[in-house]
Amino acid sequence: MNTYIKRGVAAIMLLLVGALPAAAGDVVEFTLINASSQALHYFYAAPSTMAEWGNDLLGEDGTLEPGEQGTVTIGDGSDECEYDFRFESGKGAVLEVSQIDICSLNSYTLND
Repeated sequence: MNTYIKRGVAAIMLLLVGALPAAAGDVVEFTLINASSQALHYFYAAPSTMAEWGNDLLGEDGTLEPGEQGTVTIGDGSDECEYDFRFESGKGAVLEVSQIDICSLNSYTLND
């Protein structure tokens, strides 16, 4: 990921975190590694107890190309640890992964 995109994604993440109410829960950060063969265009995370996905965590201009990695920030105010992830590629491929413990997560690697 080039420096311009990294800074843009980081700025968007900071804006999202800054927009949370003061009573929000802890903010969780981890490294997302795209070890797949496709560019990742959308990444969603939501507590496993929720039925809907939140906002795209890569932001409007965020793309994680194959072989790249970036820092993901989840600051949705939830105090839950089990989250479901949804990944969408530019080619329309969708992968959903259930019950990821984000409280102990240092990194997550997306594979084919």
